[in-house]
Amino acid sequence: MKTQLEPTSGLDPLLSIEDLAEYLGVPVTTIYDWRVDGKGPCGVRVGRHVKFTQRDVQAWIEAHRESRPGAPPEGR
Repeated sequence: MKTQLEPTSGLDPLLSIEDLAEYLGVPVTTIYDWRVDGKGPCGVRVGRHVKFTQRDVQAWIEAHRESRPGAPPEGR
């Protein structure tokens, strides 16, 4: 992963789709599928590219945390 993980000048670092896929351990195509289905973390459009803030990714992960093993995420 080439993305700098420490904020520069107070800005939240941005992850590429490839960075996000590597971080989550899923194929890049899964990230694209999630975007089409509205299931993945919020993206930020930078020109033609889609990036993801670490803050949004962490919030998305927390929203999908199971309350107990095998249970669906809270509020679903």
